[in-house]
Amino acid sequence: MIAVDTNILIYSIDSHDRVKRDKARALLRQPRSQADTVLIPWQVVGEFLRFLRSLQDKGQITRAKLERILRGYVRLFRIALPSLVVLDHALSLTGRHSLSHWDSMLLAAAKDAGVTTLYSEDMTDGCDYDGVVVVNPFRGC
Repeated sequence: MIAVDTNILIYSIDSHDRVKRDKARALLRQPRSQADTVLIPWQVVGEFLRFLRSLQDKGQITRAKLERILRGYVRLFRIALPSLVVLDHALSLTGRHSLSHWDSMLLAAAKDAGVTTLYSEDMTDGCDYDGVVVVNPFRGC
């Protein structure tokens, strides 16, 4: 199973960096055509909504567009809600690795949901965190 970090969703709508936008869009399209299931952890949905709200606050998108973008992703991908074991696992991860609080929470939620690959540019590319391997799809951009 595959999960994506917030930066993948942000780049998929970013008009400033076409290379990253195209890679993010291809990444989000690719797994749907394969047997792997893509999910979006609840934390990522919340962070993406915060990003969209910041665009709305700056007048860069309308409320209707914000809702259309968010609902589009929610319809396309399974949303994974974390269980309580995520907190303990996140604490364990931060104790063993140099991870931010939010990165450890994301990895723990991914593990809890059965994810084996997390696409993100925020953590060490290729690193295996308790069975969740981080892949940076933008390396070499």
